[in-house]
Amino acid sequence: MKNFKLSPEIFTFDDCKEFCSTFNINKNDLIITNEYIYKPFFEKHVNSPTVIYRRDFGSGEPSNIMVEKIYNQVKDIDYKRVIGIGGGSILDVAKLFALEKLTPVCDLFEKKFPPKKNKELILIPTTCGTGSEVTNISVLHLSSIDSKLGLAHDEILADSAVLIPELLTVLPFKVFAASSIDALVHAVESFVSPKSSVFTEMYSIEAMKMIINGFKSIAIHGENELNNHLNDFLIASTYAGIAFGNAGCGAVHAMSYPLSSIYHVPHGESNYVFFTEVFKTYEKLNPQGKIQKLNNILTDILNCSEKEVFEEMEKLLFKILPKKSLQGYGAKKEDLELFTDNVLTKQGRLMGNAYIPLDRETIYSIYKSLY
Repeated sequence: MKNFKLSPEIFTFDDCKEFCSTFNINKNDLIITNEYIYKPFFEKHVNSPTVIYRRDFGSGEPSNIMVEKIYNQVKDIDYKRVIGIGGGSILDVAKLFALEKLTPVCDLFEKKFPPKKNKELILIPTTCGTGSEVTNISVLHLSSIDSKLGLAHDEILADSAVLIPELLTVLPFKVFAASSIDALVHAVESFVSPKSSVFTEMYSIEAMKMIINGFKSIAIHGENELNNHLNDFLIASTYAGIAFGNAGCGAVHAMSYPLSSIYHVPHGESNYVFFTEVFKTYEKLNPQGKIQKLNNILTDILNCSEKEVFEEMEKLLFKILPKKSLQGYGAKKEDLELFTDNVLTKQGRLMGNAYIPLDRETIYSIYKSLY
């Protein structure tokens, strides 16, 4: 039985100039990125690639509408390689442009035709959270169902994942905080997933250690301390990506999708809202399973008692990024039923990776407690 796959090939470079020289970025390349990243770090080191700035096609979470607009601009360009440079949303979009056929995008995500890759794909993260550079998952908001949905298929795996810590030097602290908490969620959710294995556990545990210890140092010394941990956070994010790319994420992600879709809350921040409450619920419903092993690991890292583990986690994360209620993001009480319906009807892929099955009453009670 297959339980682990390690792909793509991973490269590390000290700076962007070295990457551009090694990969010979040229007119046969399509780059999807943001202007504030491309101009200072890449523009003077490349030879006439086609460059698409994602923000020219809309703001907020990526959608099928955004992808269709980009496609209409590049469909007549004969590019051989796709290079995504950015956070998870940009990398998720870039993956689709390595496919032979990607439109209609809603049909692709609803599995009405199979994805088939026909171009080389290179992914370069500029945050330290999504792990998208090493996963076979792309997530978009689909207008056809008015919700986020993930496409998971090996045809959208990158050929090369490139880690360049230099790119994190311009990352605003709040963006770092949300993205790195997202990576922590990836590590923890994949650890308790029914699809986890001894291989994914190894990556999950190491990611947890690196991220939490980095947070502890920042909590003590202040935001500037991040500069001493950029490489660690970047690597930890990739470790977590390898773990959840194989074992999957569960209820935290599933419950966060309606909030981020409707109220345009950044993905990592949306996951943060639900993280500890979902795991407290898991622990209450099945304290003797895999979550006990997780608690043992977290107590060692957090240096606390087992019964305090999620409270101590909340205290630490709040020092990195203050947490809001659902109401704080504009959610209304009537949304809670709609959110619950969305989880049960549209997020089956994610809920299948939950530590234990959650029924409607339990899901609704979590939303209500966080309102």
